[in-house]
Amino acid sequence: MLALLSQIDPGEAEAIVLALELSADMLLIDERLGRRVAKDFQLPVTGSLGLLRDAKTQGFIPAVKPYLDKLINNGAFRVSQRLYAEVLQSVGE
Repeated sequence: MLALLSQIDPGEAEAIVLALELSADMLLIDERLGRRVAKDFQLPVTGSLGLLRDAKTQGFIPAVKPYLDKLINNGAFRVSQRLYAEVLQSVGE
């Protein structure tokens, strides 16, 4: 367990340990390596894009694009053009 956790950011490692301790229903994590490690522990994961997608499909937000664009424009988030298009297409935008 420690060997896997030592490969990722300490904050992500702490989030994974906490999710395991709490038997969390879902772990919100965006970094690819952190997601892979969480999945190795059989934790269900989603990322910011999945959260935005679910928020729209459940009626909490009217559109994903403004939130996604704000994340990207603030420099807080990187996403490929392909994934950007796929997410918007999946919610009909």
